[in-house]
Amino acid sequence: MSEYYKQEIDRHFAWFEAKLPEKPARFVAWLRKPSSRYVRIPLAILLIIGGIFSFLPVLGLWMLPLGLLLFAQDVPFLQKPTAQLLGWIERKWIERERAKAAGKR
Repeated sequence: MSEYYKQEIDRHFAWFEAKLPEKPARFVAWLRKPSSRYVRIPLAILLIIGGIFSFLPVLGLWMLPLGLLLFAQDVPFLQKPTAQLLGWIERKWIERERAKAAGKR
């Protein structure tokens, strides 16, 4: 798969890690290491399932993009659609933040 999509996924990971507190951010950084593959894949599947069931207490929609990011690290054919989906989510997030800021003025 194209190096561009790998870079996009890395950029989304960096954005996500920046939003997290220090300890969870270190855990996510550890998950990204190649040696963590056997932990990353099952965790990614669990996060995706948790994101799908985000209407339940404790589970949330935040789990879906993180699970997709983790899964795309190891499944090359998922890198392009995951990068595109996360780009769309990022654009919507930015639009929402701008609308909030404009509403406060």
